[in-house]
Amino acid sequence: MKIFPTPFSRTKIKWLSAYLKIFHFSINEGEILGVSGESGGGKTTLAKIIAGIIMPVEGKIVWNQNADVSQSSISPVQILFQNNGEILNPFRKVNDIVTEALRIKNKDKNSIIQLKEKLFDAVGINPDLRNRKGYELSGGEQQRAALARLLAVNPKLLILDEPFSAQDVESQLNLVNLFKNINKNFKVTILCISHDLKILRKLVQRVLIIKDGEIIESGKTEEILKSPTSPYTKFLLRAENYSLALDELHSKK
Repeated sequence: MKIFPTPFSRTKIKWLSAYLKIFHFSINEGEILGVSGESGGGKTTLAKIIAGIIMPVEGKIVWNQNADVSQSSISPVQILFQNNGEILNPFRKVNDIVTEALRIKNKDKNSIIQLKEKLFDAVGINPDLRNRKGYELSGGEQQRAALARLLAVNPKLLILDEPFSAQDVESQLNLVNLFKNINKNFKVTILCISHDLKILRKLVQRVLIIKDGEIIESGKTEEILKSPTSPYTKFLLRAENYSLALDELHSKK
């Protein structure tokens, strides 16, 4: 596996082969990269390995040409889980959670206040919500509060784990615009995991298709969605009502 920026020597990661097999890819600095596939294919396991939550049996994640991300005191990788409760303390105010995160890298009080305002404005947390506790927020509000807390530590790579699940179409499009603005204004590289190829098409420049712990297909999003080469990718597209002839769908390999 390779993490931005290029060039890199190729490294490998192996995680209990039943979950992730020999696996390598690169993410370019400033890019929004998508990862898609059915549930159980290894997408979240991949995210946890990159974020350092799970240690690989073999291999490592490399930044630049010689820096092992697992050795950093403050991880340059942050992950927004599908369950925001894994990040937010339900009994603490949103304002306090974000302030505490900002203090990790900022000591000046005025800087913290300015950065906090920038974060809250960027993710759409209005003044009324800032003094609420985690359990008092809706699911969407928790997601945005969790996002502000992650951005507060100035990550180089932000991983989004199924951020569009249980969202209506309008909310999904709002999130797409939010993530694009974060990518641009905070200069953070994004890895977005989603089973929804239709919404990934609106967000990511490149996409990896994963099945049974392996990359089945990868490339520019438009090219893969218009002319997939893997029968498995065609299966996923067919499942989302993309127009594909029946004879194009032979198997899910």
